[in-house]
Amino acid sequence: MSQTHQPAACPGCEEPLETGDLFCGACGYDLSAVPEPPLDHPTIEMASPAAAGPEPQLPYAVRTDEPGTAGAVDVGVDEYPLPAPDPRAAEPDPATHVARPPAPGAKVCVACRSGRVDGDGYCENCGHAQPRERDHMEEELGSVSAVSDRGLRHHRNEDSFALSSTALPDGSPAVVAIVCDGVSSATRPDEASAAAAAAANEALLAALPQGTHPQQAMHDAILAAAEAVNSLAAEPGPAIGDDPHRHQNAPACTLVGAISAGGLLVVGWVGDSRAYWVPDDRTTAPARLTEDDSWAAQMVAARLMSEADAYADERAHAITGWLGADAYELDPHTASFKPDRSGVVVVCTDGLWNYAEAAEEMARVIPVDAAERPLHSAQVLVGHALDGGGHDNVTVAVLPFAVEQQGAGSAYN
Repeated sequence: MSQTHQPAACPGCEEPLETGDLFCGACGYDLSAVPEPPLDHPTIEMASPAAAGPEPQLPYAVRTDEPGTAGAVDVGVDEYPLPAPDPRAAEPDPATHVARPPAPGAKVCVACRSGRVDGDGYCENCGHAQPRERDHMEEELGSVSAVSDRGLRHHRNEDSFALSSTALPDGSPAVVAIVCDGVSSATRPDEASAAAAAAANEALLAALPQGTHPQQAMHDAILAAAEAVNSLAAEPGPAIGDDPHRHQNAPACTLVGAISAGGLLVVGWVGDSRAYWVPDDRTTAPARLTEDDSWAAQMVAARLMSEADAYADERAHAITGWLGADAYELDPHTASFKPDRSGVVVVCTDGLWNYAEAAEEMARVIPVDAAERPLHSAQVLVGHALDGGGHDNVTVAVLPFAVEQQGAGSAYN
């Protein structure tokens, strides 16, 4: 016969019971039907270290909370032990969205370094917008290098550049650097600068190997760049609602370029982008090789204002010459030099020279080994502009110019 267990109160009505009661006096509950409670394990007393003997080896983890903490003492055998984790199973991803791993060769997010970048330029893992290709560009081509950066204030990079090298008819090298700055108040300035740089570069690569004098080739290249920008005005652009930063007028840009060929240094420009000469021997004075097409330059040339006062005026950077369908009569500027010593040409937009305007300032900023490390020097110059505030797009090309040894001839005398 099985032994019955009598509770202290009736399970039916909770009426207190007497020892030996077989039925509840209040509700008549049959106490013989009360099942025997399952075998329980006694609670282990958490004794103080002084009074306790050897610490018991518990078969489970015990969570203890001191008085005043949020939890309660929970000591007992784990009646429902969890299975051991499978070491082959991957840890669960707490995010609700699990990104697809990028395929080999696919673009990876610059923020989380793991998510795949979708066709709209956003990471499928963290949603971070990726920098556009033109936000920061670098190129190294033999001895010439260029760097372009969006800057810290502009929403896009409206500058562009082109580097190339070819050979003159006598086999001597010709190296080209073209830098263009889109006019922000114009429609599609980024497209204008890219079209101008590409057209000027292509024209020079076609003309120089045929024996065209570099100065004439530069003049013609600027005209070709102007035609390329003018043609953009006839192309339908995006609706004004597609981009609030785009204005509806003719695309426009400035241009400055440099050619090192046959012992000559040739520069050409339209607008306020500049070229500087910095000799390797820093005891020799540097020089600015271009004159701006700007309001300030006109005031100084007409002797109406001093250079300091003109460039301090709020109208200083209003350009008076540019490439574009609504430009005034195009007047490409070109100049030819024959340096007597080696140095580098710094070809740049106003995003750089705003922070190193005088030739002496530019010479102090550019590294002394610029001729040996043109890419590094271009990076340093861009960094200087960004450290100064980066208010504009900044683009710079560094073109080393090596003077032939004594007695060597020149293709152009």
